[in-house]
Amino acid sequence: MHGSDKTTKRLICIVLDGVGIGELPDARLYGDEGSHTLRSTALAGGGLRLPHLESLGLGNIDVIPGIPPRQSPRASHGKMAERSRGKDSTTGHWELAGLPVEKDFPTYPEGFPPDVVASFLRATGAKGFLGNTTASGTAIIQELGAEHVRTGYPIVYTSADSVFQIAAHEGVIPVGELYEICRRTREEVCVGRHAVGRVIARPFVGEPGSFRRTSNRKDFSLEPSGPTVLDLLSRHSIPVCGVGKIDDLFALRGLSRSNHTRSNMEGVSAILDLARELDHGLIIANLGDFDTLYGHRNDPAGLARALEAFDARFPEIEETLRAGDMFIVTADHGNDPVTPSTDHSREYVPLLVLVKGAERGRDLGVRSSFADVGKTIAEYFGVDNQLSGTSFLSQVLAP
Repeated sequence: MHGSDKTTKRLICIVLDGVGIGELPDARLYGDEGSHTLRSTALAGGGLRLPHLESLGLGNIDVIPGIPPRQSPRASHGKMAERSRGKDSTTGHWELAGLPVEKDFPTYPEGFPPDVVASFLRATGAKGFLGNTTASGTAIIQELGAEHVRTGYPIVYTSADSVFQIAAHEGVIPVGELYEICRRTREEVCVGRHAVGRVIARPFVGEPGSFRRTSNRKDFSLEPSGPTVLDLLSRHSIPVCGVGKIDDLFALRGLSRSNHTRSNMEGVSAILDLARELDHGLIIANLGDFDTLYGHRNDPAGLARALEAFDARFPEIEETLRAGDMFIVTADHGNDPVTPSTDHSREYVPLLVLVKGAERGRDLGVRSSFADVGKTIAEYFGVDNQLSGTSFLSQVLAP
């Protein structure tokens, strides 16, 4: 169904950032017992209404109020466990691309140690800093924003993830200057045993009592520690187009084109533009609003609206598909919006796989690794590889 000529193949993979589908067996080790992002969101609002994802078989994966199972779902469906330890976007995306993270990224539940802070001050030339704690990004700018405006010191903080976050008011430290601070932190501070997954610029604006983050966030990620499916396709001259923060998460590696969109709807529009003009290749997109705007802010109503808004645009995406095109919807971790934590949650992620012209659903079961996605993408494009994971291509294309 997908043909033999790799120059005619097209695949769209959309990662719904933070949209998990139930706690993993080791969730207790992360304090995430009972987490189920989709079910919690549905229960908080009296049920989700996602008719297009429902038609693909989302309700066949697990019990989600408002999304019943379909007798004949149009897409193959299942869920995937994360083989890597951790529950952050970098780890999740690398594993989706066929590269599980074998060594834990460092985390700092007590804040960064004195040697890291001293290195930060030397590398960036900052006269001081505020924070150095584990915090919610929206909360810490309200707490320390006024002092930051008065002193000019950047706000430094982390979370349960492997991140070094630097917040600054755009009127105090201009965005370009903040990016340079983060670049130096990435290259000179967060190295060796302190090589965190991401250094993140967190610009904000506003006045005391009403500070708000802007869309000028920028992630400075580690380069992947080995080859990903993005790298392999690019080496075979197969176009790889990133949408959203894919460029940040893979440090631009393996991408022939990138559109760093700032919202879900902008991301969907970019996917549509690429799908209409791309003759062959991979479009891989991260839609981050589910995570950043709603999961981290414990806003199940907002998360439900964002999911329904994405679902409403699904027919536009499907209209761009040609016979034999493959379409994958998945996620990179959970972010249950009703738990006390505002951090990511250690969850299975949904897997929906549609092949245009062969809309018949197969039960893909419980996969042992996110890497099955990368392995399948490589096989779909006919690229020899040593990626981790087990391809599900033959199941999806079975007559």
